[in-house]
Amino acid sequence: MKKLLWISLLLVSTMSFAQTTKDLTKFANVITAKGLKDKLSVIASAEMEGRETASPGQKRAAAYIESEFKRMGLLPGNGNSYQQVYPVYQDVLTEKKLSVNGRSFEWDKDFNFNLQTIANGNATFKEVVFAGYGIVDAEKGINDYENLEVKGKLVVILDGTSNGPVTMGQGGNRAFNANPASPMSKLRQASSKGSAGLLIVSADFPRKNPTATKGNMYMKANVNAGFLMANISAEVAGALLGNATPTLATLKDVKKGNYTTDATIAATKTTENLESSNVIAVLPGTDKKDEYLMLTGHYDHLGKRGDVIYYGADDDGSGTVSVMQMAEAFATAAKKGNKPRRTIVFMTVSGEEKGLWGSDYYSEHPIFPLDKTTADLNTDMVGRVDTERTSGDSLNYVYVIGHDKLSTDLPIINEAANKASSNITLDYKYDDPADKNMIYYRSDHYNFAKKGVPILFFYDGMLLADYHKPTDTIEKINFELMQKRVLMVYYTACEIAQREDMLKRDLKLNMPTR
Repeated sequence: MKKLLWISLLLVSTMSFAQTTKDLTKFANVITAKGLKDKLSVIASAEMEGRETASPGQKRAAAYIESEFKRMGLLPGNGNSYQQVYPVYQDVLTEKKLSVNGRSFEWDKDFNFNLQTIANGNATFKEVVFAGYGIVDAEKGINDYENLEVKGKLVVILDGTSNGPVTMGQGGNRAFNANPASPMSKLRQASSKGSAGLLIVSADFPRKNPTATKGNMYMKANVNAGFLMANISAEVAGALLGNATPTLATLKDVKKGNYTTDATIAATKTTENLESSNVIAVLPGTDKKDEYLMLTGHYDHLGKRGDVIYYGADDDGSGTVSVMQMAEAFATAAKKGNKPRRTIVFMTVSGEEKGLWGSDYYSEHPIFPLDKTTADLNTDMVGRVDTERTSGDSLNYVYVIGHDKLSTDLPIINEAANKASSNITLDYKYDDPADKNMIYYRSDHYNFAKKGVPILFFYDGMLLADYHKPTDTIEKINFELMQKRVLMVYYTACEIAQREDMLKRDLKLNMPTR
């Protein structure tokens, strides 16, 4: 019975779809493979240098997107500006010193700092505590801090375990950092016990590759700043612990406990104030112009590593130009006298690869009321084929995420739009609560969803192959398949923009446990 009701609702929606959206969907022919390719040839070009957030390449990409929105005749989305600027910060280490008992050691030959945690200034220590490998693992009955008092003192530990170094393994960063023998776990233990800092004896000296003196970018103050963490060579450890012939092998036999020393550690760190931006254009609606539909994609990527460019053609050049091409179609319709009922907001965001920064900033500083935002349709990677896909037609599908969350209107509208346009397979694989990749929480739509705005996220599933590699280039894009996907998203947007009511918000979003 429930299935019959679903089918009947879909049939009714399909019939009404043709009646309410035909004035807009007749301009779908603007969405062509050539138009998508022309725009992506600019976005994913070498000139954009991988579009890393707050970089010159990102700013060039933003300027190009803005110029295209202007050419289309769309209005600026942030007052008189097409850009919503937000702050980004980056720490730069300008001075670094370490001396023990009057002997100075060299950067990258004998020591380096964790730039994210070290604070400015000089610190002098007359005593250090050696805590073996610095591991606390209740399951295995290991507590290297047993009977040691480390509060306010500098702790020295060995890297890895007695069985050797710890590797990333199959679990990725999260599993690695949860390992009691990982540097992050060791830092947490030392910090939780009130130590003044942590020195990890590493085999990676002298370093083959220079340590970066510019830190990771960030939006918000680092709560760990002020905890001293450094890697040191066996030679430095020997000087601290009074070992005349220090090697990683001989240091294993050093007794845990307190050691008298005279150590000075100095760092001068400055913070650069950078900025990035979301590029936003609007097409005002008619009788429902005070209600809004967002079409989003992120235009940033990973930038350059040395001379190697991470082009990000699929991730997310494809989603960026999808938004732009849909904007072209809607703008063309408006010029012919066919404006949407609701205002459509076209927003390409930056900072996604850093942690959904741009969309997070927008959700906390919304230009258009979120309670009047009927939906966000987000395109992030729609130009490739999932190399791991083993069922169905790999050239006639898209993964749709969010269809069963927040609004029961979403699947009915989207499936009717698909049938009226490309009629491709809508695969709901990633809406499975057991999805280990947690895709629902990993792109910009999530910052709308957490505020209660219904979302659909369209995605090709390319998690392996060239994902986050410099080989994610434009010649790998399947523009015919991409056109089908964007056409379907456009039809979905047309129906949401034209329907009488905003989307219902009748389903609860279950937040993930992290």
